[in-house]
Amino acid sequence: MARQERAIRTRRAILVAAAQVFDEVGYEAATISDVLNRSGVTKGALYFHFTSKEELAQAVLAEQVSSLPRVPEQELKLQESLDEALLLSYLLRGDTGDPIVQGSVRLTVDQGSPKDHLNRRVPMQEWTEHTQALFAEAKQRGELLPHVDVAALAKLFVGAFTGVQVLSRIMTGRVDLAERVADLYRFLMPSVAVPGILVRLDFSPERGPKVFEAAMRRRAEEREQERAEEERG
Repeated sequence: MARQERAIRTRRAILVAAAQVFDEVGYEAATISDVLNRSGVTKGALYFHFTSKEELAQAVLAEQVSSLPRVPEQELKLQESLDEALLLSYLLRGDTGDPIVQGSVRLTVDQGSPKDHLNRRVPMQEWTEHTQALFAEAKQRGELLPHVDVAALAKLFVGAFTGVQVLSRIMTGRVDLAERVADLYRFLMPSVAVPGILVRLDFSPERGPKVFEAAMRRRAEEREQERAEEERG
């Protein structure tokens, strides 16, 4: 068990270091040596877990969605969607961010070269499917107008968020990302949300840190419950 836990920690350290390097210099300029220097692990340990830079980058991409803590459930599913966007904005900021999220997003939006063979569709597809499911539930609950196509709406919001975060990174280093995301939802939601629902949504950019704290408490409680179940088992 101790060896397995050590292997998990080593793999995590490599992923975090790689994500930091990818976020700072991009995939093309990143090297295995950079990751080794940042992680502090041996070359043998790194190659035990990952056979190439491509495999390492693909692992970082695969962690993008799963590394985010789940936001607390809300009475309105549209509020949950907004909370997820504000949480992601919070985790993308340099001073409060998560390196896996930051590095994977950089890998996703970088055009790269066709020769790098990275499948950048993985996180985008996961986000689109997740957002579509959330909007579908919102529509079923009567939060969205009858004419709304939830599949098209999910693609619109995922694409719009991607563009907004790229602009924010270029212009302010993502310092204003929460404000831009709040504006995105504030201006788009009136065209798809039922008016009575719209007035109940909290678009405040300051909501992000509160959502993060609540999400981390929820994650800690879930992990504690899992440990308790393992001990009973």
